[in-house]
Amino acid sequence: MSKQGPPPAAPPSYMEAVGGVNPSSPFTPHQSKAFFLQPIIVTTVIPVGPGTTHTVCPHCHAEIDTSVRTEPGLIAWLSGGLLVLFGCWLGCCLIPCCIPECMNVHHACPNCKAYLGRYSHF
Repeated sequence: MSKQGPPPAAPPSYMEAVGGVNPSSPFTPHQSKAFFLQPIIVTTVIPVGPGTTHTVCPHCHAEIDTSVRTEPGLIAWLSGGLLVLFGCWLGCCLIPCCIPECMNVHHACPNCKAYLGRYSHF
């Protein structure tokens, strides 16, 4: 009679070999990882109007009154073009560019010159 050893063993299961929960399981354990601080980006909406606005600049963080610059808006150009079509081409077509309600108001920071927004009447 020949002496036989123990029967061959099955290969170890994942839990026996590695320990823990199978990676395909929805119940994976929470592993602690080193968290690095990510920069936080904050966007602000500055309510701008037809005049200067008192606010804090989101770029240089200074308390400011915005500097304003006006330029003709879309309504001024369209109405000036219509006046040219109707025969007012000797300078009367420029009248809409002098009406404050037809102008766009651009706001900027007087400290760092960053553009802050635009106000349009229409």
